[in-house]
Amino acid sequence: MRLGWKATVPVMAALAGLSLAATQGLAKETVEQPEKPVFATSLAGAFLAARTAEADNDFDDAIAFYQRALAFDPANETMQQSLLLALIASGRFNDALPVAEKLKTVAEAERYSRLALGVDSIRAKQYRSATNYFKLALSSDLDNLITGILTGWAMAGSGDTQGAIEHIVRLDGPPWFEVFRNYHAALVADMAGDPSAGERYQKVIDDRASAGAAPDTWLRAVDAYAAWAARNGRQQKAGEVVGLGLEVSAGRPSTVALKEAIASGKTVPPLVRTPQEGGAEILLNVAAALNRSGGESFVRLYLQYALALDPDNDIALATLGSVAEKLGESQIAIDTYSRVPANSPFRRLAELQLGLNLADLDRYDEAVEHLKAAIASDETDTRAWLSLGGVYAAKEDFASAAALYDEAVAKIGEPKPEDWTLFYRRGIAYERTRQWDKAEPNFRKALELFPDQPQVLNYLGYSWVDMNMNLEEGLEMIRKAVDLRPQDGYIVDSLGWAYYRLGRYDEAVEEL
Repeated sequence: MRLGWKATVPVMAALAGLSLAATQGLAKETVEQPEKPVFATSLAGAFLAARTAEADNDFDDAIAFYQRALAFDPANETMQQSLLLALIASGRFNDALPVAEKLKTVAEAERYSRLALGVDSIRAKQYRSATNYFKLALSSDLDNLITGILTGWAMAGSGDTQGAIEHIVRLDGPPWFEVFRNYHAALVADMAGDPSAGERYQKVIDDRASAGAAPDTWLRAVDAYAAWAARNGRQQKAGEVVGLGLEVSAGRPSTVALKEAIASGKTVPPLVRTPQEGGAEILLNVAAALNRSGGESFVRLYLQYALALDPDNDIALATLGSVAEKLGESQIAIDTYSRVPANSPFRRLAELQLGLNLADLDRYDEAVEHLKAAIASDETDTRAWLSLGGVYAAKEDFASAAALYDEAVAKIGEPKPEDWTLFYRRGIAYERTRQWDKAEPNFRKALELFPDQPQVLNYLGYSWVDMNMNLEEGLEMIRKAVDLRPQDGYIVDSLGWAYYRLGRYDEAVEEL
């Protein structure tokens, strides 16, 4: 069984080391939205309709039905909290504030209500009010980290840099607090021009365990430290730090852009320039750290809090788009990707994913035109060719995909190891158009560029077995692919079917 065809640009991996976040909605501009007319004649009916809409990630309907339910029972704190969370999740932050105000003394809701009010205070530069809101009656370790770091940023905003740094580094918590404490103490020092920033950044970078435990935050620290070093005349150090980051996450757009800016002698701005951006940063860091399967609701909330403080935060917007896409919400993904600033290193990836989401909505002509324009703007970018090829393949137009990949190979010049995917996809396109004499050399080229790549081993090996040729070599390729990816169902199934094709039924049963 060969791997299925699904062409995507690896946004998640590009955004961070290995992860990132979720969304349903956008952090929209601060425009109040009218209530949506709904039809529910009882409290129970409105409440059940709201819950159903919320389960379907239809926050517009959920909000409307919660509002209708509250018309029957205005003092119901459980429904008020549900309305609050739905408003924030959909990006209607300003609309959420009156609800947050009602819930600010409700212990079970304050982690969301007081956080919203505190974020709004930092946004308005009302730093003293913010620190009061960040005092919770009930709190978890995560709440303490968020409110503690935000309190530090509020103190920095009021001019107390040293107090802010001391407050952050003294935050009491479990060992995993360490990377966040050190990173944000460095950011505060950097924003204030405190010379200790470099040492503080170095402490984060030296903590390589954090690169595995909190890769997104560690990589953000890489960018911040390299930018600081470049601004302070330490170009060699800046280059070394960038190199470390690219070792962990090769091709990460922000780090690549930073490397180019440093090499060209451009002035590199701080990663965080204001307390508002600093507050958004800890919320983004938490969202990234929480992003695991099943954690989308929390990730979405924290990203929306972050965007309330920093509406043009490119990595937050790109992350929101990527997870909306993951949840099958293609139009929301398109809308979100469209908001990534034009000068952002992540704009290119956003444009490519936007095109793929157009195709997911069956808007193929728009998708093709959009991705052709992306190719024309940079013909050396393999990702753009792969994206358009993926659209053709989704329509099972493998002849067009093959022709496109032929053109791509001619344009990119000498193939690099990361170009293995282009040859792999071209091999599939030829195989699907029954041109095996052209397909096989492409699979072999892909393996030359990336030896023992499991997908290629699986596809080539299974194809040989299926065509009753090179049987032992083909079976060995599939076995190797299984060894490399033992949890990959497609590849494991391939081994079972290969045994079946060879009449080795007992072994086939074991695998299938």
